[in-house]
Amino acid sequence: MKHSMNQQTRRGRGPARRIGRTLAFVLPVVLVLSGTLAVTRVNWSGNSTDPVLTAADTSVGSPRAAKRAPQDILRDKLLTELQQEDPGIALTHLQQAVNGRPSLAKHCASIARALGQAAVRVYGPTRAQSYARPVCDTSFATGVAAAHS
Repeated sequence: MKHSMNQQTRRGRGPARRIGRTLAFVLPVVLVLSGTLAVTRVNWSGNSTDPVLTAADTSVGSPRAAKRAPQDILRDKLLTELQQEDPGIALTHLQQAVNGRPSLAKHCASIARALGQAAVRVYGPTRAQSYARPVCDTSFATGVAAAHS
């Protein structure tokens, strides 16, 4: 009779034990893979045109740049991009940066306004207005209008 009690006790723990063992094996693997994927998404070279701050941002090393806020660095990168590419690309990268770093959202409107004002200087008011889209509400269009008037 003792033998049948042991068998019932083992049988009762069987599925739970199997699930526990599976989780004990799978969970660390998932955590390692997700951490590896997160690390590979960071641009470690610092040679990106992406406006999102890179892990090895070359401007951070200088004492002057150390005092600059992330939104100022982003604004400067986007203004450069606006001149080299076009306002549409700069606005897209602004939206991506805000999506990637929600802490930048409170600065989105002022950055978009600055982009609108710069677009008027580079492209003129009519062409600059053609790039307007609802990034950070209508701040880009507001910047275009402010620079034009």
